[in-house]
Amino acid sequence: MNNIQTEIDAWFLYQQLANQETDETISSVYRQMSAIEKGHAEAFAKKKNIPLATLLQPSWRAKTLNIIGKLFGYNYVLGALMDTEKSISNAMINQKQKNKQPLTGMETNHVSILRTILEKEKKVTGAQISKFESRHRSVGGNAIRAAVLGGNDGLISNFSLVMGIAGATASQEGVLLAGIAGLLAGSLSMALGEWISVKSSQELYENQMQIEMEELEADPEGEQKELALVYMAKGIPEAQSYQMAAEMMEDKSLAHELLVKEELGIDAEELKGSAMEAAIYSFILFAIGAVIPVLPFMFTSGMKGIILSVSLSAIGLFMIGAAITLFTGKNVWYSGFRQVLFGLAAAALTFGIGKLIGVSLA
Repeated sequence: MNNIQTEIDAWFLYQQLANQETDETISSVYRQMSAIEKGHAEAFAKKKNIPLATLLQPSWRAKTLNIIGKLFGYNYVLGALMDTEKSISNAMINQKQKNKQPLTGMETNHVSILRTILEKEKKVTGAQISKFESRHRSVGGNAIRAAVLGGNDGLISNFSLVMGIAGATASQEGVLLAGIAGLLAGSLSMALGEWISVKSSQELYENQMQIEMEELEADPEGEQKELALVYMAKGIPEAQSYQMAAEMMEDKSLAHELLVKEELGIDAEELKGSAMEAAIYSFILFAIGAVIPVLPFMFTSGMKGIILSVSLSAIGLFMIGAAITLFTGKNVWYSGFRQVLFGLAAAALTFGIGKLIGVSLA
């Protein structure tokens, strides 16, 4: 059932990608992928004697991803699809290797299939290949994943801190002060770390990109040959590769972008983000997660405050675990309760340590 639902979700999402895509060639790729996924779903359903008509509804995960696509752009949706395809591919390969079964090539993820379909389209251009490559590699900077993980870090770290202090002292003021201090310190640390990370990466990549542009200006013929070799490595015939490389060289900015991506592994779009903006988002997202276990101690104390803090944190952990399934495709209940279990275990450990320290000091 899970395999069938995964294929139905992919069928639905590729349809949405095709509907919103303005480039007809790339839209055709998504429509063909949608048809492939539908075929897979039908084959699974037939094998298990399940009427496909009863299973055609996309899951909540697929519907949520579609809403995210409408709000933030469908690159997020394509990125999530690629992540799912890769995880399925790796699972199939690992299972076959474990059982000492031969690999047939069918296990590989659909990124290569998408690229192959694109390359077989009539009158495909180098710009379209480059456009698609940037689509499937970029997930909009992965802002949604960063939001989920940022909130998770804030919640678990401050939850553990608050429980540790609550175990050591019955003072409401002490727990509240420690929780707020942990919130501010963690948020500021995350923000500064994000700013330094983004800024350093930008400076390093900008320098490498400048060197690549100088090479493009100094030796255009050599760089055009490199472009052709890039296309040939993707399986495009030699004559077509050289033709596409010549077309790309007519716009040096596009040629530069592709060379930077293929030679250096740099996505120029990801460098456009503001380091300060990334720092602010990190601060806010960490703080949102960190404030959850502190809230009850603003109004109550003692065991009542601890129970409320644990309850709110458990709900927050479950929601984060459920949100993570948008990218992993795993079962919501399993992922949610696993997150709750790990979070509560960490908090129980620090509470116990705090209790021991409190008794020792007393």
